[in-house]
Amino acid sequence: MVSIRVAAPLVLLLLSGCVTGPDHTQPQTPLPEKFAEGGKKSNGEVAMAAWWTAFNDKRLNGLVEQGLDQNLDVLQALERITAAEANVVVAGAGALPSLGVSADESLGKSKGTGDYSARTTDTTSTASGGVSVSWLLDLFGQYRRAKEGATASLDAAYASADVAKLSYLSDLVTSYINARYYQERIAIARKNLASRRETLDLTKLQLEAGAASRLDVVQSEGLVNSTLADLPGLETSFRQSAHHIATLLGLPASSLIADLQKGAPQPLARRSINAGVPADLIRNRPDIRKAERELAAAVAEIGVAEAQLYPSITLGGSISPSWISTKSLAGSLTSWSFGPSLTLPILDGGRLKANVDIAESSARGAYLAWKASVLNAVEEVENALAAVNRDSQTVSALTATVRSYEEALSLSTASYKDGASSLLDVLDAQRSVSTAQASLAQAVQQMAADYVALNVAIGGGYAFDKKAGL
Repeated sequence: MVSIRVAAPLVLLLLSGCVTGPDHTQPQTPLPEKFAEGGKKSNGEVAMAAWWTAFNDKRLNGLVEQGLDQNLDVLQALERITAAEANVVVAGAGALPSLGVSADESLGKSKGTGDYSARTTDTTSTASGGVSVSWLLDLFGQYRRAKEGATASLDAAYASADVAKLSYLSDLVTSYINARYYQERIAIARKNLASRRETLDLTKLQLEAGAASRLDVVQSEGLVNSTLADLPGLETSFRQSAHHIATLLGLPASSLIADLQKGAPQPLARRSINAGVPADLIRNRPDIRKAERELAAAVAEIGVAEAQLYPSITLGGSISPSWISTKSLAGSLTSWSFGPSLTLPILDGGRLKANVDIAESSARGAYLAWKASVLNAVEEVENALAAVNRDSQTVSALTATVRSYEEALSLSTASYKDGASSLLDVLDAQRSVSTAQASLAQAVQQMAADYVALNVAIGGGYAFDKKAGL
């Protein structure tokens, strides 16, 4: 039996038709006014910014646009939107009346008893039908909260698709940068190989003239062979990058090898970035928006769980007509019923209250996940800003280093030909040039990758519409 102290509030709730559970509000967390190495100006809407066009690479632009319609991760995310839309319908259907119709017909035979001549056979036809109506009154908002949660989950599914698009952009452009980097390294290695073979040929000639030793020849051969040993690994890395690009576009791995082998300069961004302020991330980052929508869905589940603590009233009714026909008898019968039914949870071993505790804990966890996504986004932007602001310094210094070592190689080679210096000076200069060139190529690769990382960190480009010509 329900006590008066419990029943009174239940009556009030029944009369008021209130919605149980808390209403979702936009979560908050303190953020700095600006990034440590950024400005104080908001960057506005960056979701449609085609930042990869700053590389001025038509092949890259074409790959990006092609993959927007073909990337399998993006297509899977879009399918999850379809499922989430159906869940909204399912969640709202419980609050609507349900109507069912049934029909049945059967035939039978019966025989009389007694003398054989007196026996008779009678055929009986029975038909029946029914219409039933049921409507669960959503007095405490169980289905309203369920629909709120399903709608929030639908929003989260849309945000998940945006996350997939942003991940695709990051992965594709970075893989393209890597492919061009390995091509640059291959070109450097082949150029150095040609130079070292020339040195080897010169050393052999000087050996024949008595101006060099067998040791000089062996050392030159060793440098040639070490360069030959570098090439297979670089070519393998290039092919792996090309394979990954094809997979991102939903193509067989080797589909783009021939096209990418045509070569192109290493991508170099020629546009500055406004990283905005930390508060912009809450609007622009789809992963943060997804976390906020998941929090909204978790809050709605609290209302669903709390509504189950209270009584439920169902209005129902049915009409069931039936017809019976035999050779000797025909007739019909109609029955009907209508009325409300009350379900009142009293003893459940604490299960329903525990469900509320679970929902509340899930909501608190969802808030923490949202806060973590915000802080991680801020960290990603800070890291990318720190890198972008220094990359150009590294590239400038290494460019000057390459020029210096190339001049030193030219001088040492000329001096060696004149017999004024040893072969060791030439080989050391060649190693220095090779190392500096490789370091410069890697610095250019890193500068491009950091440019990508910063644009992705601020949530740029995932809503790019190629049909709009952006």
